[in-house]
Amino acid sequence: MAVEITAENFAAETANGLTLVDFWADWCGPCHMFEPVFEELEEDFDGQVSFASLDVEDQQDLAVQFNVMSIPTLILFKDGVAREKITGYKSKAALSQYLAKKVAENK
Repeated sequence: MAVEITAENFAAETANGLTLVDFWADWCGPCHMFEPVFEELEEDFDGQVSFASLDVEDQQDLAVQFNVMSIPTLILFKDGVAREKITGYKSKAALSQYLAKKVAENK
């Protein structure tokens, strides 16, 4: 299960290795469509990528800090630094390919 990100735990949760953070909101239809995909990716990449979710309604300052203008948005962090942003719904196949490439690059 993805860790829920707050301002208090953000630095600690993204500090080590690769962390994929899902910026979402309860009222966002595509965010709900993406939820099972995110859970499957978490299982597939267990031990290689950490997964976290951030509710933009509850954590508006973090959404602004990372310039999240639409959701769902995924941001890949490496050792606490935002590296890449993916905006909009993406298929599991596309994200699996993307994450596999990022894991290989960071070995």
